[in-house]
Amino acid sequence: MGTVRATAAAVTVALAAGAASVAAGRLASDAALKAPPGRPLPTEPRLTVHGTAAGQITLTRHLASLRPGTYGLAGDGTHAVVGPVLTAAAPTPDTVVRRLERVTHGTLTPGDHIWLTPNLYVGDPRTALGLDHTDADVPGELGPLPAWFVPGARDTWVIAAHGLGTTREHALNLMPYLHAQRLPVLALAYRGDPGAPRSPDGLHHFGRSEWRDLDAAIRHALAHGARQVVLLGWSTGATMALRAAAHSAVRDRIAGLVLDSPVLDWRTTLKALATARRTPGALLPLAVRAAQGRTGLPPAADLPDLTVPALIVHGPGDQVAPWSLSRRYAARHPGLVTLHEVPDAPHAAMWNPAPEPYEETLRRFLTPLM
Repeated sequence: MGTVRATAAAVTVALAAGAASVAAGRLASDAALKAPPGRPLPTEPRLTVHGTAAGQITLTRHLASLRPGTYGLAGDGTHAVVGPVLTAAAPTPDTVVRRLERVTHGTLTPGDHIWLTPNLYVGDPRTALGLDHTDADVPGELGPLPAWFVPGARDTWVIAAHGLGTTREHALNLMPYLHAQRLPVLALAYRGDPGAPRSPDGLHHFGRSEWRDLDAAIRHALAHGARQVVLLGWSTGATMALRAAAHSAVRDRIAGLVLDSPVLDWRTTLKALATARRTPGALLPLAVRAAQGRTGLPPAADLPDLTVPALIVHGPGDQVAPWSLSRRYAARHPGLVTLHEVPDAPHAAMWNPAPEPYEETLRRFLTPLM
């Protein structure tokens, strides 16, 4: 009898431990599957404001606060823009001083907790940049998808799709440049974004279902005067672009792809985000299996082959989508992929360290496609 009870107790403990592991894996998978738009990814550290002065802000010293370039600085109810590190300033060993370009809204006071974001602008093309635009509703399979349309003289449109942790405001960084090239721009909000329909299961699918919203945007562009389109995507928006170029029924009207920090293996990205949330390494395989069970994602990367020219802008500083995968993907498609390395940028922020080289690379790629 004692043996039976001991066995039953051991089975109960094992089942409880198994259930706990499954629950932990599910929770860990939320780092990517439920990443809220407009909020920082787990890889982005929270920094503390230590003080401000005329044109300066003092932040916690961290690899993030030492990044070269210009970034948005976001907090709850606050947005500002910071420029380069001011090496002539005299910070303490635990702080760094950057140029404070402007405070868009809110205030920055000592003790505030903030994070860096690639978004330099908030609002819409008119309020943020002074660019005339139309608020469009793109007919998507789940319902209307809000989009900003900035007109241009050319009949090649650029359709922009943001990625994890951002919104369509991310496209505002490049709109002045694209507008100067006379390219019409359609910046899309897709399923799960503010104002857009909710995904049926409320989860991100790393572009495997979201690409159909990008397909709807292509059809909208063709119905409103576009002869062809270039798809510009960041992060999972780049994955959406790859899938649209392979699977859309109107893919023959896609002239090229611009892929910034593309997510080429969803498992690697999920593990990176779960690790940043301090998930123990032993639970990472469970997080992957939980994601597969919840979304139907494949057990391995299954990216389609390219059939159109693509520019990949990426670099080794990306902790979310490995640079090595972009190099490998480019090697698979010699003659079709132009690979531009940015050495000191986090995920989906390849423009921020040095906008001019980024835009010149973009100009060289786009010119033959216009």
